Amino acid sequence: MNRNYKPPAGENALQAVRRVRYNQRMDIKKKLQQTPSSPGIYIMKGAKEKVLYVGKAKNLRNRVRSYFQKSSSLDERKSKMVEEIRGFDYVVTGNELEALILEASFIKRVKPKYNIILRDDKNYPYLKLTVNEEWPRLEVVRRIEKDGALYFGPYVPAGAMWEMLKFIRRTFPIRNCRYSMEKPFRPCVQYQMGRCLAPCSESLRTGPDHEKYLEIVREVRSFIDGEKRELLLTLRSRMEKCSSEMEYEEAAKIRDRIQALEKAWESQRVIAPELGDADVIGLYREGGEASVFVFFIRKGTVIGQKEFFFKKLEDLKDGDLVSSFIEQFYSKEILLPPKIILPVRVALGTQKKWLSERRGRPVRLLYGKSGLDRKVLTMADENAFYSFSKHKDKRVDETLLKVKELLNLKSLPLRIGAVDISNTSGSEAVGALVMYEDGKFMKEEYRMFRIKTVEGADDFAMIGEVVGRYLKKVSDNESGPPDLLLIDGGRGQLRSALNVLKPFNLSVEVAGIAKARDEISGRKSAIRRDIERIYRPGRRDPVYLDPFLPSTHLLQKVRDEVHRFAVRYHKKLRTKKTLESPLEKVKGIGKERRLLLLRHFGSIDKIRKASEDEIACLRGINRKIAGDLKRALFSGP
Repeated sequence: MNRNYKPPAGENALQAVRRVRYNQRMDIKKKLQQTPSSPGIYIMKGAKEKVLYVGKAKNLRNRVRSYFQKSSSLDERKSKMVEEIRGFDYVVTGNELEALILEASFIKRVKPKYNIILRDDKNYPYLKLTVNEEWPRLEVVRRIEKDGALYFGPYVPAGAMWEMLKFIRRTFPIRNCRYSMEKPFRPCVQYQMGRCLAPCSESLRTGPDHEKYLEIVREVRSFIDGEKRELLLTLRSRMEKCSSEMEYEEAAKIRDRIQALEKAWESQRVIAPELGDADVIGLYREGGEASVFVFFIRKGTVIGQKEFFFKKLEDLKDGDLVSSFIEQFYSKEILLPPKIILPVRVALGTQKKWLSERRGRPVRLLYGKSGLDRKVLTMADENAFYSFSKHKDKRVDETLLKVKELLNLKSLPLRIGAVDISNTSGSEAVGALVMYEDGKFMKEEYRMFRIKTVEGADDFAMIGEVVGRYLKKVSDNESGPPDLLLIDGGRGQLRSALNVLKPFNLSVEVAGIAKARDEISGRKSAIRRDIERIYRPGRRDPVYLDPFLPSTHLLQKVRDEVHRFAVRYHKKLRTKKTLESPLEKVKGIGKERRLLLLRHFGSIDKIRKASEDEIACLRGINRKIAGDLKRALFSGP
């Protein structure tokens, strides 16, 4: 409702609100009549155009209309959402598959209030074997490309992958460098240690050397794939051959490799080789909360696992939860298996087609009803139960209780955000925000801000800009607000944060944390600056932090993390500016002309010493550009 609106005479505020809502309902009814009966996505919006929900539909008109019909049997979650709806938009697509893809993209970007949100936007690590190169190497990547290389994974958590990579580099002598092999060069220390066959050396690039190197690459592939029997048979055969040909040193190396492999395989978690490649999704639920647990099984061996916890599900059906999970989880860049085992029976024809297109080969979505599938699904469900129990059994952190008591907060600060700025005399000024929850820093909720509205070294105004921009994102439902927002600074910084907080209807408590300084004395109301202190709104004196208490350590830990994050971003921008070529600032000097000038003269200093005639005689550069260039270079540092 427009705050500047003045109701007609005789109409009170309540009547005005009712009239506005009536008009909104009429607008929705009119828009429903214009909505096409085509596939697409619909976007439900609340007050201030805030996105509440994004859904897909085979028939947009019928699907959207169902929300506003009195006869509709909506669940509690959607009934509550309908009360907040003030309008809707839609996007028409060619088919259901396009609608599914677009829906997943919208949800990931907008994070609507009533959608199931998967707060896991990081790409998982993979091992990449570059068999598309003449001399392949093994590396860790988080992007999958169609470049002819082999990818293995995902490995979640990544600890086991790094251990395996360490073992491979110690056991199989293939290169781990990123250097181009086009021109030979001197071998490094890895060759001297016997951990690389040194294809970089010209003398070690013969035909037999190349065949031997590719044989090692095949062994690495077999090891990662878990082809134990085949790899051991191959190695034993080669060892016996080397022994019979009296190549005892090479035979000893192969023997040591066999022993290392057998020891490494003892610790692998093999379920059943006949299971092949599959993702297994387990589910455990109690009311409005649920835990989803995913096993990544490759060649019958568990190579990774990931758990997720969901809240505020109300009476959302298990099938809808699994459907939303699949759409969001597999919308990221991930290596898809040929089979995904589900914890519930649910029709996912469109999702199946979408996953098959992403993989380039068929993907089956199966309910584990019998045999081996049932066995591994039971194991995944049990892990989902343990994950749920672990999450629910977390006792209230005593340290957070102490923080609540110390700062006189209204509620327990389960989510603590922190804001800091970094600049050098006002230049390259930046701000940063970090989030701490459940005993760890939530890296996916970190935010960086480049100061846009403040000139000069005005720390108070910079804090205000950063807090305002962050709260705007929170009010637009980007993510949940923190319970406590720490500002790195004293009263002035706190006051700036409180001023920008006022227009937002958010229950966020704010505190300023000031670093320890030398004690200031000589005044009756002297403030102790030899220890760290907290400033709170409406409180004249600061709260002094006991340096030996866990509550102090927690607040310092969060403050130090945001300081580190802000300084790192500032240094990155400052370094980038330092490395900028002065030629980039000259109008008319693009990339090609910069390269031309540097190739011809050799350096910026020589360009500065050259005459306008010498510069203007170059192809593509006229006298005007040459003059502008000379003036720019001499006006610079």
